[in-house]
Amino acid sequence: MAVRVSDHALLRFLERAGGLDVEAMRASIAMSLARAVDRAQALGSVEFVVIADGLKYVVRLGTVVTVLHDEMSTAAKPRAGVPE
Repeated sequence: MAVRVSDHALLRFLERAGGLDVEAMRASIAMSLARAVDRAQALGSVEFVVIADGLKYVVRLGTVVTVLHDEMSTAAKPRAGVPE
């Protein structure tokens, strides 16, 4: 049987064995999106997409929840508790 490697395990491997500074990357992403996020939130948006450098950053309730290639769809079903 083949073993599956979870996203969490892969991230920890990259961080601990690969020397990847995950917190620095997190801060870099947050800083590069800050202006767009501030503007969207000022308009009252709680769920939106920021497109930058060929990537789509999906933001829900102030958290980047995924990053997609530019050609990937961001269509999603409405979430409970999130105003449309």
